[in-house]
Amino acid sequence: MNTSEQTKCGFIAVLGAPNVGKSTLVNRFVGAKVTIVSPKVQTTRTRVMGIAIEGATQLVFIDTPGIFKPRRRLDRAMVAAAWGGAGDADIRLLLVDAERGVDGNTRAIIERLKEQKLRCHLVLNKVDKIKKPDLLTLATQLSEMGIFDEIFMVSALSGDGVADMATFLTNHVSEGPWHFPEDQLSDMNERLLSAEITREKLYLQLHQELPYATTVETETWTEKKDGSVKIEQVIFVERDSQKAIILGKGGKQIRKIGETSRLELEEILGRRVHLFLFVKVREKWADDPERYRDWGLDPNA
Repeated sequence: MNTSEQTKCGFIAVLGAPNVGKSTLVNRFVGAKVTIVSPKVQTTRTRVMGIAIEGATQLVFIDTPGIFKPRRRLDRAMVAAAWGGAGDADIRLLLVDAERGVDGNTRAIIERLKEQKLRCHLVLNKVDKIKKPDLLTLATQLSEMGIFDEIFMVSALSGDGVADMATFLTNHVSEGPWHFPEDQLSDMNERLLSAEITREKLYLQLHQELPYATTVETETWTEKKDGSVKIEQVIFVERDSQKAIILGKGGKQIRKIGETSRLELEEILGRRVHLFLFVKVREKWADDPERYRDWGLDPNA
């Protein structure tokens, strides 16, 4: 960082319906994987901060859970976390899947932003998947809703348009000290991140069969003398039939999940990882307030 420049810092909330690309966009801004991604809706369960540096400016992106109509305790806690992130931010980005258009969840988000008198910027994602006339029609439709200051058109997956948006954000945050060290990429600790990486691998490999009510917890984290780390994690499911799906025939499936998770953790942590996975049945774990503590969620939301 050029210390002769005045530092700037801003918190930017990334909001949107489930599975519109919020985590992909945050990872793209940061330039590293700080939040997990999968085709399964509601993959992100809590607010995750991804930290990007643009010259003398620190941009802190708040990746929020997808906002939808909650039905269960976990749903309510996730949606409450998302709106909490919106209220805490200096700048808000509403991400809309251009290919999907304005669905019921997006319409409900816009109505609530209007009610709370919260201005934001519109980000149309996946613009490479839609014809230009249709894209312009969608942009006009959303602009007329009256809450957007700027409209950006991007592809979070390819990175198109993201650099221009980063420049805009850098120019629109306030002067002030940085909130995180220069080399910190996320506020998520390594134990939780490692559990999230394994949960992502579960979703990617079993997303058609895997029930939503599955979670991963890091039970032990042991530093070894040779610089490697031994990590023991538990995958919690609600029924024995779900346990059988994750284990696979002869334990083949869980070994595959463990191998892909271990390889990514070694890349992220920059050292050798010894990963051990266990599957336990815990009925109604999603109704247990203890399970919410590590995610920073309010079980009574």
